[in-house]
Amino acid sequence: MSGDLAKSWDISKDGLTITFHLREYVRWQDGTPFTADDVLYTYERLRDPDVKTPHSSNFDKVKKVEAPNPLTVRVVYSEPFVPALESWGMGILPKHIFKDAKGNDFNEHPANKNPIGTGPYKFKEWKVDEKIVLEANPDYFDGQPHIKRYIFRIIPDNSVEFLELRNKSIDTMLLTPDQYLAYKEFFEGYQRYRLPRGAYTYFAFNLAHPLFKDIKIRRAVAHAVNKAELVDAVVMGMGQAATGPFLPLSWAYNPTVKDFDYDPAAAKKILEEAGWKDSNGDGVLDKGGNPFEFTVITNQGNKMRSLSAEIIQQQLKLVGIKMNIRVIEWSTFIKNFVDKKNFDALILGWTISPDPDQFSIWHSSQKKDGQYNFVSYNNPEVDRLIEQGRREFNPGKRKVFYQRMHQLIHDDLPYIFLYYPDYLPVVHERFEGVKIAPVSTYGFGWNFDKWFVREKNVKYPVMNKDQ
Repeated sequence: MSGDLAKSWDISKDGLTITFHLREYVRWQDGTPFTADDVLYTYERLRDPDVKTPHSSNFDKVKKVEAPNPLTVRVVYSEPFVPALESWGMGILPKHIFKDAKGNDFNEHPANKNPIGTGPYKFKEWKVDEKIVLEANPDYFDGQPHIKRYIFRIIPDNSVEFLELRNKSIDTMLLTPDQYLAYKEFFEGYQRYRLPRGAYTYFAFNLAHPLFKDIKIRRAVAHAVNKAELVDAVVMGMGQAATGPFLPLSWAYNPTVKDFDYDPAAAKKILEEAGWKDSNGDGVLDKGGNPFEFTVITNQGNKMRSLSAEIIQQQLKLVGIKMNIRVIEWSTFIKNFVDKKNFDALILGWTISPDPDQFSIWHSSQKKDGQYNFVSYNNPEVDRLIEQGRREFNPGKRKVFYQRMHQLIHDDLPYIFLYYPDYLPVVHERFEGVKIAPVSTYGFGWNFDKWFVREKNVKYPVMNKDQ
């Protein structure tokens, strides 16, 4: 086994110690040697309470991290932690650049916008909301990339992005299902791919909102949402209805979970029993003089999420619920609404890692502003299952924990899990060496440094941002 910066690692028999053996001759892009001190510095920042990161919980069980020599890192855990190895598959920070910056000094450090790494491409330029430019690193330890420049364009509107593709001014993007199924001549000179996507799209309730504290109300909304219509109209059959936080391709997925039926009559009955009636005949339920009205937010530039919101809006209207839609620019959406729990409901998606540990999303300790449990979900049994899953190395026993967790989260309805979409990348056919992993969780473009162009005198490849 090997990684990018670790040539190998050893795990003790009791599972409490991982020893990483770092690669020799790896240098930061300014020529400074990469050493174990950089790994220790990165760990210290992840554990710094003043540093803004949702990933610190991955290191709660670490007892100590030490560097016996410049090319060895030893991590000792206080108890078995199954996701340990995956948690160390992170980007490492150059200690010599940050010069021991801590807390807010680290958060505001200029190197955050002018990074230096050890990878195949060097940072060249960043024009906010326009593009990021990278250039090949001639000193990359695994060999200089074949493609000399990588332009990562920021195109917030998916329709504009697709127009750019049709005009052959970008070389790759992620397609929506309707784009994938477009006329073949749109893709002349391009290669399309379709594979399972390690992700799901969801409709999340703010569980602190007065309307959605009551699980009966959330069940009524769930019965009013027709997922089959969403699969047909949004992903156009290129995906499937979702039932929970684990993907059908995962061993943690529970195939026995019975989803909420689409049943508008049942939804109306639940709402009526809760005191919601259309007392003035305007088509909107009300209670105590207040209409059943709320706003769902989603991010700008994601056509599938916006379309999902529009369809759900019409579905809820049929049972007397008025749902408004607000589409917000991505950075504002996250910073001012999601991180601050400033929403009634939202439509968003998660990309899931191969290991099923989802502590940061579902554990009740992760409800602070800026953390991933922004819906304020709290179930003590789910907390215990997550904790047990982190300690248990036996795959069969872990499977039992996570399948039970799948059932509980489905039944508690912090989210309405909408659909698991397929992954639909497209790449210009002039690129060779393209390898698509069988599951998108492992990344499209994971071997980009090995891509090359068969032609001469072609323009630089242009990539786009996918939100």
